[in-house]
Parts: sequence; C-alpha cells; structure tokens
Amino acid sequence: MATATNVEATATGTIEWLADPTTNIVVPVYQRQYRWDIGACEKLLGDVRIVAREDPDHRHFIGSILSAEDADGGDLVLIDGQQRVTTVMLLIAALHHSVRDADPALASELERVLVRSGDRDRTKLRPHHAWAELYESVVLDRRGDEDRESRFDDNYAFFRSQVHPDEVPLIWNGLQKLEHVSITLGPSANAQQIFESLNSTGQPLRDHELIHNYILMGLSHAEQLAVEEEYWLPIEHHTGESIGAFWRHHLMMTTGREIDAAGEHGVYAAFRGSFPRLDVKQLRADAATWRENAEIYGTLLDPSGEPDPGIRLQLEHVNTFGRAAYPLVMSAYGDHRRGIISRQELIEVLEWVQALYLRRAIVGLPTDRLIARLCRARAEGRDSLMRAIARITPSDERVGAVLKYGELPHPAYVLGRIEGVDDTADFDVEAIVPAVPADGWSGDGHRPWSEYSEDEQNSHRALAPTLGNLTLLEQPLAEQVFGESFPGKRDRAYARSSVAATRELADAEGWGTAAISARTVRLSEQLLRIWARPALPEIDDDGLTPVLDAVRRRGWPAGWEREFDYCEYRGEHWEVKDVKALFNRVFRRAWTDDRAAALAYSARHGGPLYESMAWKGHWDTIAEGSHLYMGWDSNYMMTALQGVLEESGIAAEVFVKYSYIGNVM
Repeated sequence: MATATNVEATATGTIEWLADPTTNIVVPVYQRQYRWDIGACEKLLGDVRIVAREDPDHRHFIGSILSAEDADGGDLVLIDGQQRVTTVMLLIAALHHSVRDADPALASELERVLVRSGDRDRTKLRPHHAWAELYESVVLDRRGDEDRESRFDDNYAFFRSQVHPDEVPLIWNGLQKLEHVSITLGPSANAQQIFESLNSTGQPLRDHELIHNYILMGLSHAEQLAVEEEYWLPIEHHTGESIGAFWRHHLMMTTGREIDAAGEHGVYAAFRGSFPRLDVKQLRADAATWRENAEIYGTLLDPSGEPDPGIRLQLEHVNTFGRAAYPLVMSAYGDHRRGIISRQELIEVLEWVQALYLRRAIVGLPTDRLIARLCRARAEGRDSLMRAIARITPSDERVGAVLKYGELPHPAYVLGRIEGVDDTADFDVEAIVPAVPADGWSGDGHRPWSEYSEDEQNSHRALAPTLGNLTLLEQPLAEQVFGESFPGKRDRAYARSSVAATRELADAEGWGTAAISARTVRLSEQLLRIWARPALPEIDDDGLTPVLDAVRRRGWPAGWEREFDYCEYRGEHWEVKDVKALFNRVFRRAWTDDRAAALAYSARHGGPLYESMAWKGHWDTIAEGSHLYMGWDSNYMMTALQGVLEESGIAAEVFVKYSYIGNVM
C-alpha cells in the first residue's frame, strides 16, 4: 500500500493541540476577514455546554483544521479553520479574563492556550496582519476607549456576557472535549486543491436533514431504528417533498414566531431552540406530536383524504392562496381532529383565513408576516383570533371601491364561490369584453370596435379584468364562440350555460361599461357577504407590524439606519429609525416601567444589563450601577427587545412601521 508523504492527518483534542508549546498559528494574507457572528458563537457555546455535561468519555467533533508549516519559521500557516480557531480563542480569552483574579490556577491553564510559550505578550494565534493588533488587544485585554470596535470585540463581549464566572470550570471542561482532525501539509502538497476538496464537494445538508440527524444523534443504534421506523418515516411519507416547509410551518404554529427559511439554517436553529436534547421517553412523546401534525399537513397538501365534504372543500379553497396560512390552518384542523373545537368553528376559521387573504389581495396589501401573530392570537382563544384577523382585514368600503376598477385576483376561485360552482376545472374564466378586442368585435351587434372612440376603447379595456366583466363558462361553449361579439356569445353560449349567473347575461341587449359597472355592484355585494370580515371596529390594514414579527437580521445590513419610519409603543409615537435606537429606548423604558422584568430577562439571558462595564465596548449607563451594553449586532438587539417586552407582558401593544428601505432590505 502506498504511503502519503505530503499530507499528515491526525485526530486530536482541539485544546490539547492549541496548548502545545509548538503550536503557533498564523493566518495567511489571502484569507478572508474573520466573520463569525453572534449566532455562530451562540451555537458553539451551546455545543460546548452540552458536551460539558456528558459523561467523561463523550467528545464533540468540530471538523478538520488544515495547516502547513511556514517555510520561514516554525509557525503553522492556517489554510482552513480560521473561523473556528479564532472563535474558540475568543471564548477562552473571555473565560480567562473572568477568573484570572479569583482562580489563578485555572487562569494559568487558560493562558497556556492563548499566549506563546515564553512570551506572554504574543498570542499563539496571529490573524491576518490587517486585524492582528485588534485581535491581540482583545485577547490580551489591552483595549482602549478610543479603539475601533470589531467582530472580535462583539464576539468576545458575547462570551463575557453569557458565561458567569461560576460557570467557567464547566465551559472549560466542555472545551477540553472538543476534537478535530489536524491535517498538516508537506512542502510538495497543493494546499489550494486540498482546501477546495474539503469545502466544495457534496451538497450541504438541508434543514430537515439536520433536524433528522439532531433527533437521532446520541441514541443507541436500536433506538435510532425504532424512532426512524415509528416516527420519522411516517413524517416523510405524509409530507413528501414538502418536508422542509412542514418543519418551518410546524415551528411557526408551536412558537408563534416567524421562522426565517433563508440564510444559515434558520429552521434548524429554531428547532434546536424549541426542542433541546431530551431523553428517549420525552423524544417519543414529542415525535408522536410531530407525526400527527405531519399527517395533518399531508391532508392540507391534498385535501382529498378529508372525509367531510364541507371541510374538504374549505381546505381546497384555502389552497388557492398557497401554503402561507398552513401554520394557522394546521392548528385549527388539528384541534378539530382531537375534538377540541367543533366543525363549525373550524370552518369559521377557514372562512376568516380566506376573507383575509382575498381582501388583502384585492386591495394590494402584502401578506407576509401575518400568520405567526394569528397563531399567537389563536392560542389565547377564538375571540382573540377573531380580533387579530379583523385588525388586518380590509373593510367593506375599501374592498368595494377597489372592485369597481381593479383587476380581480383568483378569478376562478372567486367566481366559483359566487356562482355556485364547486369544481371549476372544466370551466374557463370568460371575459365578456375581451382584454384585447378584435376590430370587428361589437358590444351591441351594430357598431364594431374599430368605430369606438379612443376614450371608449380605453374605458372598456380598463374594466375588462374587473369582477363585473367576468363569468364562468363551460370550456366547450367557450371554444365555440371564441372571439365572437357579445350578441353571438350571448345567444350561442351564455344562454346554454349551466351556471345561472352566466345564463342571466342572455337577457342583456348589449354589453358595455355601464353594464359592467352595474354587474360589479351586484356581485360585489355577494363577494363581501361570502368573504365577510369579522364585525369588529379595529382595522389597521397592516400599516404597522407587531414587534414580535419584526425581522431579525444578522450584522448591520446596508440601509439599517433607516429601517423604520417610527414605533407605536402602547399608543405613544416614537421617532426611531433603526434597531439600535429602538433597543436602547425599549430597555430604558423597561427600566422605568417594569424594572423587575428587565432585570429578570437580563439575568436569564446573560445581558444586556450589567452592574459594571466589565469589558471595553459601547455602553450606555441607565442608572448608577446599571449599564446597557450596545455592542450587539442587529439580530441580538431585536431578540433582546422582543424578549423584554414579552417578559413585561406588553409585546402585543408595541408595533413598528417599516420604512421603504426597511421593507426591501
């Protein structure tokens, strides 16, 4: 067997490898800047906490670290692994600075990983030269008030805030259980080729695959087989290719929060937060719920399996608007199956959902970030849900005004319900005045289209896609009279239709704008009655977004300084334009109005309120002995302000109005 001569790979303990006196690491110039954010730090710290509490033989694998010997000295050139190694070093620095006065022995162990043997003024890791001094000033605790803030500062501050000095020994124990494969290249190895092989082959795991691994990891082989057979395979069977969407919608339903499907595994991260590692008994209980909800989800995807014809038809109607409402529908449908709510209440909820989506589509309002708030409201009861839906469902007056001149959305669905056609598959949506009439087309059988004035033609075209000019017509009849003038279609098709509303057109002598307007008025009354809005006075048409549904964004994306137009805080109008200002004002107000809630939230989450400014960074003093750390990224600030408002029980009374820039960011 041939022996590799230019690549040496060894499985090793990460801390043992870093602490070795011969391990001194430099990051080459061509490497990208350090970019791990607080979310990645949060995941690392969570993994360390988990492994720290496992039995002594348990280890946590963090991947491979690729390096090569520096031709000019004894240092290792770090080719792959910069983000992980740097973050581990920042965590160790935070631990070291927390205990260096209280526990010199432990501080000495930690320092052995951070600084070079024989030279306490140099760190064992030397980043890219452009940021090396920044990094070393953080790790060696030499930051000055005038120093510019960096990602090193942010992540170090996060670790300082999240690890209490009493927890340092536990975290240190977990760190010592980290393992990696150390790959060291010889002088003739092609570093770039090996780097690309490690990072560019295969497909990244999708969220549901990560969830699957997370559920089964740590179980015995027999337990894995049992859980797979009894729970996971039925979940896959019921959801099919939509399994990723199922997990997102399931989490929205159970948490009442929006789940970001884009970016770095937002669904998986939400799942981990909602379902920490549990024993097999608890896992089976949770998995039984997942399996039941997956079966429900399968019925929503294909309502033909629902035995009740009325409910089946309502589920088909809901699918007209896509799957965005599935979390709410799944919740109500599941409660009906379990006998918690009646058939009548389920249908009521399904009708409310349809009215909400259709009316918003008619008036051109967006439908994103609606369902999570409705799931929260439904958890509080029927009346709370009714009120929440009423707030964001446009009024009869607004819908009626748009119907006169606006294009009708989902015309087959709307006409089917108005005209009493349950299955519109064999029908065409017939435009009585065609969208583009031929020169010979006529509305009265006498004057052709070519003789209509320009104003007449424009007014007819404008009304062609409106409710009053549309009807359902059997496909064979529509094919027979395609392109004919109104009298021909009236006599040879409309009069022979099985749809009563279409046959009524046979009584019309001619067809033009006056007839369209009159028919729009009549059909609009039916539309507003079928898709009725809950009869409550509150309407905001979603000009405001509940703060719990505000978007969380990592880092500080371009344009964040003008993300909001304003904030409505319990009836007060706040002129705040960005997350940082909103974060500061919410915590200052919480300190005044509900100090106990602010302190309780901060104690449970390791910040952002502290008794002292324990590290260098951006702080704001709230009161003597209470300081607010302002160095978090946008995501963490939004999470914290949402959390303290929930802690105070007033989150439902706080709204933000996004600016144009905020909506497109």
